[in-house]
Amino acid sequence: MSNTSAVNILRRHAEEQFAQELAELQKVDNRPRPENWVISPWAVATYLLGGRLDNGFEVTAKYIGNRRIIETAVATLATDRALLLYGVPGTAKSWVSEHLAAAISGDSTLIIQGTAGTSEEQMRYGWNYAELLSKGPSRAALVESPLMRAMAQGQIARVEELTRIPADVQDTLITILSEKMLPVPELNDEVQAVRGFNVIATANNRDKGVNELSSALKRRFNTVVLPVPASEDEEVNIVSRRVAELGQALQLPAEPPALKEVRRVVQIFRELRNGQTEDGKMKIKSPTSTLSTAEAISVINNGMALAAHFGDGVLHSRDIAASLVGAVIKDPVQDDVVWREYLETIVKERSDWKDLYRACRDID
Repeated sequence: MSNTSAVNILRRHAEEQFAQELAELQKVDNRPRPENWVISPWAVATYLLGGRLDNGFEVTAKYIGNRRIIETAVATLATDRALLLYGVPGTAKSWVSEHLAAAISGDSTLIIQGTAGTSEEQMRYGWNYAELLSKGPSRAALVESPLMRAMAQGQIARVEELTRIPADVQDTLITILSEKMLPVPELNDEVQAVRGFNVIATANNRDKGVNELSSALKRRFNTVVLPVPASEDEEVNIVSRRVAELGQALQLPAEPPALKEVRRVVQIFRELRNGQTEDGKMKIKSPTSTLSTAEAISVINNGMALAAHFGDGVLHSRDIAASLVGAVIKDPVQDDVVWREYLETIVKERSDWKDLYRACRDID
């Protein structure tokens, strides 16, 4: 653990940021819990979904959406099946993964970040080559991966962006998930999983670097699909909450954004994403960008930074415009046409959106 003051840390781990909530849940949690779980499955679901405890303490919602989705995810982790959180980018897969690990194990840091360059050593184990050369293969020379440590300690390991990992490296998980052990042939040894061990993986279906999971690996996961928010109000609620949390963490000297500005950004994203206006009366073209809830949060957050440091501290349409245009136009040819058409046929015609129209035109 670093000696850096918690006050100076840009982003604290979930188990640190919400330590009080987890402590309060432990106080009132008298339900059965699987071995090595910090709190019971009921308490884990309450931690993620929020609610008032018997002692009057209010637990904040980390996930806003269908309760059954979270209950299914938690129930999966209480069995010997691994969990795969699947969906389009920006649907809070990593966020949910982190909070599940924090609540179940009290540690969300046993993580492997999947990339095209993720190696088998990062998934299984590596070697301290100085130790290896001087003394030969030994446990002291072995460098444990987060996955190996999770197995030995009976904790949750996280594998982010599983489908970005090369297929042959993905398949190193098969033995671990089916046999609950990790062989170390160099030492004629193995690491056996302690009760409480499980894996949460995330994957999205829009990634250009997708490596499809083998059928053998798919069978070892229970897949839970995280959908985009069902309604505009739900998405506005999510964006407002996360922007407030990020603004506080970043210590932005700006007023909280007006609900009107948040709603406008969310409505634009939803309309372009769905290919029609919210009232369903007009069809529109969709850009190549995903326009996720996470990107809407980023647009508002960046607007707050502009308002704080280059404005009057109040979020205006001119503060949002640059990030909004950048979020929509990922392909400078195709998306530019889609955005200009939407701007002229939809945004321009809304009488209370004139300020946003002019701000976006100025950016163009």
